[in-house]
Amino acid sequence: MSQKPRPRILQFGTVGQLGLELIHAAEANAVDLQRVTLEEADFTRPNDVVRAVEQARNIDVVVNAAAYTAVDKAETEEALARTINADTVGILAKACTARGLPLIHVSTDYVFDGAKTSPYAESDPTNPLSAYGRTKLAGEDAVRNVLEAHVIVRTSWIYSVHGSNFVKTMLRLGAERDVLKVVDDQYGAPTSAGDLARAILTIARRLASDAKPHGYGTFHYTGGGDTTWYGFAQSIFEESRGWAGIKARLEPIDTAGYPTPARRPRNSRLSCDKIKQIYNIETVPWRNALKSVLGSLKQQAERERR
Repeated sequence: MSQKPRPRILQFGTVGQLGLELIHAAEANAVDLQRVTLEEADFTRPNDVVRAVEQARNIDVVVNAAAYTAVDKAETEEALARTINADTVGILAKACTARGLPLIHVSTDYVFDGAKTSPYAESDPTNPLSAYGRTKLAGEDAVRNVLEAHVIVRTSWIYSVHGSNFVKTMLRLGAERDVLKVVDDQYGAPTSAGDLARAILTIARRLASDAKPHGYGTFHYTGGGDTTWYGFAQSIFEESRGWAGIKARLEPIDTAGYPTPARRPRNSRLSCDKIKQIYNIETVPWRNALKSVLGSLKQQAERERR
């Protein structure tokens, strides 16, 4: 039986939720991963990014998990967000073109305005509502304009055991407050960064062994199913009962009751049919993925109490 090819990956973005999960997934799957640290190539220094690609040896695929992700802060820092999410991404794509390397780039549901009532397909018109969404869409366009051999993966509502995210925020606030009000009229799919990392490695393996135009383009990958932020919070509380010290009572509110600097799409649901068809990647039901992540957080909490 022939073995699956072992892709050799150059990874940008190593300290965020997805970056850390990519490192973990690569180690678990014996993938050759060369990490470019923030010190080596900050995306505010595009020449460093080019140099990292030029100097890399024995690589098949470049993966970009680096991004400016402070959605609300981007409303007052759009120029910085654009530098990181668009300008330098385009320069990275040009460097990949020069080396003949495919690029996997991660994008977001925020490129859509949420007006559609069904899940968004990759071909649906984009219309971002926020500075963050505008800069991420500009990054997508920058890649498409200069590099045929690209895969853009849009995702939504990322969480993991690492960093700051909705799951960890709910656990913290749920233990601190008596009442917690959560938006119940924005719909989307919570996505485990670990599941997304494994999907990206599957794509990288294909690109490293069988790079063909039909496998290039834009794809969606999220957790399976959908919910609201309130429904997500309910499940977090239910699955962490008995160990997280949750005392808060949840109250659903509408978007108007929780104003934020950046506007969010009401509908963030993304159709994942295309990635299943082309790459045979199945989504993981979001509740199953949540149980897994909460199990890891429980173990982490138990270790800290010892």
